[in-house]
Amino acid sequence: MGAEEDKKKKAKMARRKQEVQLQQEIETTEEWEEMIAKEGLWVVDVYQEWCGPCAAMVGNFRRLKNELGDELLHFAAAKADTVDPLDKYRGRCEPCFLLFAGGVLVGFVHGANSPVILRTITEQLAAEHKVMDGSVERKEVKDPLISNLEEREKARYDEEENEKEEEEDDDNVLDYRGERCNYGDTLTMSSQQEEEKKGFTVALIKPDAVRDGKVEEILQQMSEAGIEILAQEERQLSEEEARDFYSHLQEEDYFEDLVKFMSSGPSFALVLTKGKKGDTILHDWRDMIGPTSVEEAKDQAPDSLRAKYGSDKYMNALHGSDSPDRAAREMAFFFPDMSTPTIPIPGSRPQLQRTLALIRPDAFNKSRDEIMEKIKEAGFKVALQKEMTLTKEQAAEFYKEHTDEPYFEELITRMSSGPLMALGLARDDAVTAWRDVLGPTTNAKEEAPDSLRAQFSIEETSINQLHGSDSKETAEKEIQYFFPMEQTVAAIKPDGISTKEEIIDKIHEAGFRIAARKETTITKEIAEEFYAEHKDKEYYDDLVNHMTSGPTMFMVLSREGAVSGWRQVIGPTNPEEAKTEAPESLRAQFGQSILQNAVHGSSDASHAKNSIEKVFGQLEFNPDGTVKESEPTKEQEETGGTEQKSEDRAASVAKGEDKTNDNKGEDAKGEEAKEGDAKDGESKGEDKAEEQKEEDASKATEESEKKEEETKDETKKDEDTKEEDAKKDEETKKDEETKNDDETKTEQKEETKTEEQQAAS
Repeated sequence: MGAEEDKKKKAKMARRKQEVQLQQEIETTEEWEEMIAKEGLWVVDVYQEWCGPCAAMVGNFRRLKNELGDELLHFAAAKADTVDPLDKYRGRCEPCFLLFAGGVLVGFVHGANSPVILRTITEQLAAEHKVMDGSVERKEVKDPLISNLEEREKARYDEEENEKEEEEDDDNVLDYRGERCNYGDTLTMSSQQEEEKKGFTVALIKPDAVRDGKVEEILQQMSEAGIEILAQEERQLSEEEARDFYSHLQEEDYFEDLVKFMSSGPSFALVLTKGKKGDTILHDWRDMIGPTSVEEAKDQAPDSLRAKYGSDKYMNALHGSDSPDRAAREMAFFFPDMSTPTIPIPGSRPQLQRTLALIRPDAFNKSRDEIMEKIKEAGFKVALQKEMTLTKEQAAEFYKEHTDEPYFEELITRMSSGPLMALGLARDDAVTAWRDVLGPTTNAKEEAPDSLRAQFSIEETSINQLHGSDSKETAEKEIQYFFPMEQTVAAIKPDGISTKEEIIDKIHEAGFRIAARKETTITKEIAEEFYAEHKDKEYYDDLVNHMTSGPTMFMVLSREGAVSGWRQVIGPTNPEEAKTEAPESLRAQFGQSILQNAVHGSSDASHAKNSIEKVFGQLEFNPDGTVKESEPTKEQEETGGTEQKSEDRAASVAKGEDKTNDNKGEDAKGEEAKEGDAKDGESKGEDKAEEQKEEDASKATEESEKKEEETKDETKKDEDTKEEDAKKDEETKKDEETKNDDETKTEQKEETKTEEQQAAS
């Protein structure tokens, strides 16, 4: 009996040995990478640890392998629980077979349908032979199971984001003096084209290649392969950072040696993409660097970078992300402030961007007008413009990332040598377009003779004469540096309220952030009181009726140069003039007449500040233009329910409306009514008069409130006095009752005295 059992055990062990020889076990991401980098067709049984591989198919695989005897056919069993590229397959009990060739998915079968699996293997093996012969191209496929899962996850994520935005929007809506104000802009700041994510990967040039001086050589080969570098940084990892970055390899025997190696010197971290969509960069880069093992790289891919520059095991010179998820995590590790690369969706609106341009002092002095003309010819709109002279300290601060460069001192000396021109340029894809127009930072004359840097270079210096931001994020920071954030008040009048969504879109297209907004209707009494000085005018009734005919939306707009920028966006007071002088302006598009010209804007920064306080209360703003404090002040909460104060505030709103741009409209209509008034309603004298009226009204309101509070205080004092007199009468009555009570014992008298003392205290 014992001999029979031994015989069965040996047979079972022999079968297991054959199975191991047939299917390569894949339990780590590194093993997975090595497998898909190998030549041939790989049939992978993807399994869960709790249920194991599909044993029923092993016999069929062995029989097929024996029948075909094809060296290109390989089998593997991969544990989804521990292999990161298979994370989407985790938790599934249905058998799953994936077919890989050349590092890409070429076939798949879900379920243990033996005839279908064997037929698919045979077909893909024949196709792989044709690929190897060069007669056809390899066709990559997508597993619909995973594609559908990703779509559902994206839909769920979008739904959660929408709910979050709605919650945030509700959180920003607060009461101020009885009216609803929105202290937050959930819309985007600019007209952005619909976008989809662009493929990318993270590459590392490891310490051994950096130490050997191979960085430039490797970068050159990347460029020749059509790879675009989106970001790069030289960085030396600490041991803790190396452990964190390679945490998925901590069970490997070489982990400690790897950590020491990666922290032994500087590395170069890069974010790479390729082509319009970047959808092949992950595989292209891994193909370019070759197998993880240097020995295998030299044997199987002698032209790969690891074969050329690697030395041994983990000292293989280069690294590449093994999956999109890993690439995202690694980009966040090295470049935490970098946004996921995107590409515009065909057919969607163009992506309007802003970028900073600097015409440095030498070129500003010699060629300013010519350069400005070139900028316009290239299709850029000058949204912001400022002449200024930097101090040497300011120049050093702006270019502080170049501190260690040999040209730094000359750069900041040139930048502070005289006036320069700072420009905010707007155009589709402005950042990339402006850098293309500028040309390379070095050797521009040889490499791009038609570029601006080549045309306006100066012989006596190697410093190029024009600057451009290198990314959207950098552009916003640099624009904010030269053009600090400013606020203005805008209003969509009753005649424009039906088109408020279109107007709000235009506001965002112009780069404004709506920091606060609300709708309110001015009452007839308040309008009449405010426009009392126009009572004898022919258009008075029309004016009052118009301003009380419906709600007005008031907004605080934030942007660099907000006051002048908004007045430029709305255009001249008369819509007919606007159509001729500024056809793209809001009044040209939405205005009907001088009276009904759709929108209003503060005339200067002082008016804007006063209007903000009257309409929205005391607000403070963050550097990005959002409201710093989203909750109303104590004074605002205390006065929120007072009807009279709400009307006073509404009257102030009306006065703010009249004293700025609309003053021009009313004066202009008065001229049409033959009153002989001057058309220019923007005179400083009238503005000051209106400001004084507003201040007088504000003071009167404050005095009225003060008197009201004093009256309340006096009333309260009288009530307190009456209460004290009543208490004294009651105590006197108690004393008389105590005296008349002859039977009261001494102890009771003492207790009564004690009680009286306690009451008095």
